[in-house]
Amino acid sequence: MPADEGSLSRRTTTDWDARNYDRLAAPQEEWARKVLARLPLEGDETVLDAGCGSGRATKLLLEKLPDGRVIGVDGSPSMIEVAREAFAEDDRVALITSDLLDLEPALIRAEADVDAVDSVFSNATFHWIRDHERLFSRLRSVIRPGGRLVAQCGGRGNVKAWVKAVKAASAKQPFADHVADYAPWNFYGPEETERRLRGAGFDEVRCWLEEVSVVLPEDPRDFISACGLATHRARLPEDLREPFTEAVLDSIQDSDELRYVRLNIDAA
Repeated sequence: MPADEGSLSRRTTTDWDARNYDRLAAPQEEWARKVLARLPLEGDETVLDAGCGSGRATKLLLEKLPDGRVIGVDGSPSMIEVAREAFAEDDRVALITSDLLDLEPALIRAEADVDAVDSVFSNATFHWIRDHERLFSRLRSVIRPGGRLVAQCGGRGNVKAWVKAVKAASAKQPFADHVADYAPWNFYGPEETERRLRGAGFDEVRCWLEEVSVVLPEDPRDFISACGLATHRARLPEDLREPFTEAVLDSIQDSDELRYVRLNIDAA
């Protein structure tokens, strides 16, 4: 997480608990499978995994690219570390630690020895990034002419009850001194997203919302800590992280599921 408040208006790169996330991110992997089904591939392309995390979706990509390559980019060093362990013996994968807002052809060239990629895939990442105009511009800059962006992230109306619970806990002391009014999620709708994509240089654009539900485990502490509260917990002193998680759980204790709204993005 950047140290200064000014940078937080644009960059939101938390160093996540990558091993716990990798263990618990089964719902995100299921979403990734459906997103990948929309990405046409011959099998020999170079694809950028934007926000690759620990590499669970990267593995799915590789199954579709027997003669191709994946370039995984993530702003979390611990996520890249876990991904490097997973792909240590696979020379088809190049991994780059970088904020997606800093992505550019020179970085791809220096780290992966290619000038551009054939397509960009992303799952469960873009809603953590505030500046979508710059994000789409940066992604477009590394895609070859005729290439595609296929992605999914949290969309307008996503996890309403969850957001309400987090805001309620964040407003209470002693948490408020650290996370009051902190809202890291950016849940946009199809209309403004299509406008931003066209502004970034994409010509063929289609975006739509999709509702899905995830049943919480019997003890949801690890899941919500690793997959939902990572950025809040990073801002809190260590001795307040578990009490904050409990405060959020107290607000959603009557619900055994989270209702997600996913924003699907297809652009070329």
